[in-house]
Amino acid sequence: MTGADRPGRISSGGPYEEIFGYSRAVVAGPWVLVSGCTSVVDGDDTAAQARTALRTALDALRRAGLDAADVVRTRMYVTDIAADGDAVGRVHAEFFGAVRPAATMVEVSALIDPRMRVEIDLTAYRESR
Repeated sequence: MTGADRPGRISSGGPYEEIFGYSRAVVAGPWVLVSGCTSVVDGDDTAAQARTALRTALDALRRAGLDAADVVRTRMYVTDIAADGDAVGRVHAEFFGAVRPAATMVEVSALIDPRMRVEIDLTAYRESR
């Protein structure tokens, strides 16, 4: 790949991007892939963490010129589905209720920071314009 064919990379300036060598989002052709987004600023309020994570993800998407209506897939990683799955799902609906992307929610044993209860990534598709 050369020039215009190379994927575009978007950074949010988050600390882990530099440490682990990844981009918040990558634009590859019509696709925009947003890395997992989390939050620790919301304490142990899982719904608030999910809102912050989705705002971060959608901010990266907007920087690529897309918005929530372009999202075709989401993945939600939750550390305790029994306790928090419903809350995370309802927050997802706040952001994507009208869009209804393909979505997966799975329980994971831990996230990168023990204060994190949810991580969300998404994929969007850009129609030819």
